[in-house]
Amino acid sequence: MKAIIFDFDGTLANTLPICYYAFQKVFKEFDNKDLSSKEIKAMFGPSETGIIRENLMHSNKEQAIELFYKTYTEQHNELVEQNKEIHELIEYVKGKGIKLGIVTGKARRSLDISLKVLQMEGLFDVLITGDDVVNPKPHPEGVHKARSLLNVKNNEAMFIGDSDADIEAGVGAKVFTVGVQWLPDYQSEQFSIEPNALFKSVTEFIDSLK
Repeated sequence: MKAIIFDFDGTLANTLPICYYAFQKVFKEFDNKDLSSKEIKAMFGPSETGIIRENLMHSNKEQAIELFYKTYTEQHNELVEQNKEIHELIEYVKGKGIKLGIVTGKARRSLDISLKVLQMEGLFDVLITGDDVVNPKPHPEGVHKARSLLNVKNNEAMFIGDSDADIEAGVGAKVFTVGVQWLPDYQSEQFSIEPNALFKSVTEFIDSLK
C-alpha cells in the first residue's frame, strides 16, 4: 500500500455537528425553515456552496453562503473536538512513508478552516474537494483524481470513508475500500455496497496496518 486516501467529515474529523448547525442557521435565517440533521444530511453530495445554491429558496444565496462560513468558523472550536487517535493514525501512516490524500465533498474554503483549526495543515500530499470535481461522490472521479496526483496504481491505494457514497466511490475507483464507524457521528449505519473491510475503532485499523 503506497497511498491512503481519506474522506474528511465523519472520517478524519467529527465535523458533522458543525455542518448541521451552520446549515440550520442559514436555512432558518434566509428561508425561515427549521431543518433536522436528517433533512440536511439528505442534501449532502455537493459542496456546502452547492447545497445552499441548490436548496435555498431565498434569492440572496451569496449572503447565505457567507453566513454559513462565518458560523462554521466561529463555532468550530466549540462543536468539533481534536481527536488524538486520528492524529496518531496520520503520524503512523506518514512515518511508514505512505502518501496521504483527502477526497471530500466539502468546499476548499471549509476544508481549509477545519484543517487549520484541527492542526492538520500540511499533513496531506493531495486535497481533492467538492470544488475540484465535476461529479461528486458516489462518483469515483475524486478518488481517481487523488490517486493520479499521488502517482499510485489502483492496487497500491486505499480509500477510507464513513458514508455509503464513500464506499461506492472507492469501489467504483477499483481501490481497496474501507468503511469506518469510528467517530461519534458517522454518516451510514449500513453500506449498500460491501467495503473490503470495516473498522469501528482507529486503534483496530492501526493494528491491521501493522
